[in-house]
Amino acid sequence: MHSLNRRDAITSMAALGAVGIGMAATNSSAAQMFTPESLGWDPANNEYTLPTLPYAYDALAPAIDEQTMRIHHDKHHAGYIRGLNKALKQLHAIRDGSGDAGTLQHWQRQLSFHAGGHINHTMFWTGMAPTDNGGGGEPAGLLADTIKRDFGSFEKFSSQFQAASKSVEGSGWGWLIYEPMSNRLMISQMQNQQQMMFAGAVPLLGVDVWEHAYYLNYQNRRAGYLKNFMTIINWPEIQRRFAAAID
Repeated sequence: MHSLNRRDAITSMAALGAVGIGMAATNSSAAQMFTPESLGWDPANNEYTLPTLPYAYDALAPAIDEQTMRIHHDKHHAGYIRGLNKALKQLHAIRDGSGDAGTLQHWQRQLSFHAGGHINHTMFWTGMAPTDNGGGGEPAGLLADTIKRDFGSFEKFSSQFQAASKSVEGSGWGWLIYEPMSNRLMISQMQNQQQMMFAGAVPLLGVDVWEHAYYLNYQNRRAGYLKNFMTIINWPEIQRRFAAAID
């Protein structure tokens, strides 16, 4: 079987059009947001690797405690990367003629779930920042103006974002997305790592509401977790993603 390559890495992103990642592979401006390299693609070994956190494990406390960050990043996120690499290798083998074509649907589903988990978490980590290093507050510039236009005010956006994220059934995510056809910001729910997001949506800000993201500190108090999450949002990074999405 031939080794994987950069094309396979891009294919794994393009397969996730439902979360807007397909745009990253086809649109040069959107590619400023997501590249194989920023997602930990290792060309030497032809596989994805776990990106390091952009801050210390305890840097987001008290909003998110150190133990939760270690387990979430080192165990859960790493598990999605292992699943993604396995799915990519199996799909490559099927294309190469050495794999079982009868398992194609299974591995496509595995790719969608695990690649979604990897990309979602990569965006999650970089979408947060310590309160003493840019986290919290409110957005500025065009993003702030667009939030006011589309939601009425930042306060109304914050309330809807938290309510939508809190009401995700079971495990999933809450997202602030950009919808290019209507040129509007929207709030969307995601179940698991890839379901319920529509094609073309460009994710800007995501909050993980799987229980492993908050249960050690908050138990069943998802609302408390979400309230504190708002204090560590890395708005400069979200503004950068928005600027790339509309360029």
